[in-house]
Amino acid sequence: MRESPLCVPCRRRGVARIFRPLLQLLKQRFVVLATVVVLAQSAVLGQTEAPGASKGLKPILDYISGAWDTLTRSMTDCQSLVDPKIKVSPVLYLPAGMAEPAAVQRLASDCNVRVEHLPVQINHLGEIDTGNIQPHGLLYLENKYVVPGGRFNEMYGWDSYFIVRGLLLAGRVELARGMVDNFFFEIEHYGAMLNANRTYYLTRSQPPFLSSMFVDVYGALQKSGHKDPVWLAKAYSDLEKDYEMWNREPHRAGDTGLSRYYDFGEGPPAEAVQDESGFYRKVATYFFFHPAQADNYVVGNLPGPMQQVAGSLYSQQVCDVPATMARAECEKRREFKLSSDYYKGDRSMRESGFDVSFRFGPFGAATHHYAPVCLNSLLYKTEKDLEQISRWLGHTPDAEKWNKRAEERKKLIAQYLWDEKAGWFFDYDLQSGGRSSYRYATTFYPLWAGLATPEQAKAVANNLPALDHPGGVAMSAEDTGAQWDLPYGWGNVEMLVIEGLRRYGFKAEADRVSYEFLSMVAENYRRDGNIREKYNVVTRSSESHVELGYQMNVVGFGWTNAAFLDLLHDLPKDMTERLGREQDQVLPAAGK
Repeated sequence: MRESPLCVPCRRRGVARIFRPLLQLLKQRFVVLATVVVLAQSAVLGQTEAPGASKGLKPILDYISGAWDTLTRSMTDCQSLVDPKIKVSPVLYLPAGMAEPAAVQRLASDCNVRVEHLPVQINHLGEIDTGNIQPHGLLYLENKYVVPGGRFNEMYGWDSYFIVRGLLLAGRVELARGMVDNFFFEIEHYGAMLNANRTYYLTRSQPPFLSSMFVDVYGALQKSGHKDPVWLAKAYSDLEKDYEMWNREPHRAGDTGLSRYYDFGEGPPAEAVQDESGFYRKVATYFFFHPAQADNYVVGNLPGPMQQVAGSLYSQQVCDVPATMARAECEKRREFKLSSDYYKGDRSMRESGFDVSFRFGPFGAATHHYAPVCLNSLLYKTEKDLEQISRWLGHTPDAEKWNKRAEERKKLIAQYLWDEKAGWFFDYDLQSGGRSSYRYATTFYPLWAGLATPEQAKAVANNLPALDHPGGVAMSAEDTGAQWDLPYGWGNVEMLVIEGLRRYGFKAEADRVSYEFLSMVAENYRRDGNIREKYNVVTRSSESHVELGYQMNVVGFGWTNAAFLDLLHDLPKDMTERLGREQDQVLPAAGK
C-alpha cells in the first residue's frame, strides 16, 4: 500500500514520538469535520440513508449515463476519423460536389487529416466500385452520433436503432434526432442507410430499422409538443427510397415476393481481411474437412477464368503419418480458393448483422440464397410505419397503399416462413425450395413486428425453452463456435424477443427473461466494471471464447446499455427492487 506523505517522517522514530499525538488529534478532528459535511450534504439533498447504505443499481446506471458521452463521435473530433480496423492515415470523404463545411476545414488543419470528395454522385448502392476509392476513409455526416463500443468511430446501421431507444429513455432526444438525420443524409448522398459510414461499406446496408428509429423519435417529439411536419415529409421521402432498395433486384428473394440480404461487392471485404486475421483460412480449412457442405464454395486454382476469383490462395496436401524415420509419402499439393459465391454470401451475411452464424449454412456462406425471417419482418414493420407516417401527414391513399403492402407481406411470411408443425418461423432456402430447420432467435421478430397471429405467437412462446438459459435467450440452439450462435446472447435481440412476448400477452415469460438478462449484465458489471456487446448466457459470463470470425467482446456497449434501460423500465416493481438488492450481495464465482 502506498504511504501517505504525512507518514514519511514517521520512519524516523524520534520525529514520530513528537508528531504522533498531534497527528492523532488532527485525524480525530478531520473525521468529525468530514462527518458533519456528509450529514449536511445529505440534509440538503433530502437524503436520510446512513453511511454505507445500499447503492443498488445506481453504479451501473451511472456507468450507462456517462457512456453516452464517452461513445459520442463527431466530424469535429480528430479521434473520430481513426479506423482501428484498417491501418491507414485518416481520410474524410465528402459527397461529390458538396462544399467543404467550415468545421471540416478546421478539422483538416487541426488534425492533419486529408479531406477528399467521392469521385461521383451516388444514388443507389452498387453504383461505385469501392476498390477504386483509395485509401479507404470515413464518410462525412452532419451531426454527432453514438458508436456501439470504444473501438468504433463510425455510426452503424442497426446498432443505432437500439442506441436511439436508449438515448430516448435517457432524455437525449436531440442527439437521437441528429442520428436519424445522419441516416437521411446517407440515403440522399450515399444511396442507402449504410452498414456504417466508411467507404468500404458503400456496397451494403444493414437490417432496416430506420423507420422504427424515426417513429420512436418523432413520437418523443410529439409527447413534448414539438411536431415537425417538414421533418415528417422529409422522413417519408427518404424512408420510401430506402425501402424500395429491398424490393427490387438483386434484393428480391427469387419469385417468393419476399426480400433477401445482398452485398453489391465482390471478393473478401477490406475490413474483414485486415481486422479478422486468419478468418478465411479457417473457412477454407472447414470446407476441406467437410466437403459435403462445401457446395460451390471452393474452386481449384486452375489456368483460365478461375484465376479471376478474388481472395487468398490456399493449399492442401495429404501425407502419411510416418511410423519410422523414413520420409513421409505425400500426394501432390493442390491449390484452391474460396469461390465468388462464397464471398457473396459472406458479404451478405455481414449486411444481415449476424456475422458470424451457421444459420445460413456454414459461416453464413449461403446468406444470399435465403429469404430471412428477420429482414421480412422488418420490412413489414417499415410498411406499417410508412402507413402511420402517411396518416400523420394526412395522406390517406398512401396509408391505404402501405397497409395493403404490409398485409401482402404478412401472407407471404406465413406461406414461406411459418412452420406450423414445429411452431417456429424459419428462413426459406431458395436453392432447396424449402424452409430451414435452424432454430434461431429471429423466430420472435414476427411477434415484435406484430405480424404473427395469436396462435403463431403462442406456438413460438411455447418453444422459448429451446433458447432460454440462465442469462437470457441464446441466439440459436447450435453451438458452432461462432458469436451469433449458442451460447451467446445479445442485448438488442433480447429486447426484440421480450417485446414480442409482451406484445402477445406473455408477461410472465417476458419478466423472467428480462430478469435473467439484467441480473447477468449487472453481475458482470460488478465483477469487471464495464458492459459488453455480448454475453455467454449459459454460464452468465462476459468471457467469450469465439472460435470463428470476429473474436473480441467489445466494451461499451451501446445496445447493451439501451437494453438494460429498456428492460429495467418494463420490469415489475418487486423484481426491480430484488435486482437492486442483489447488487449488494457477495458476487458468485465467475461462470457458476
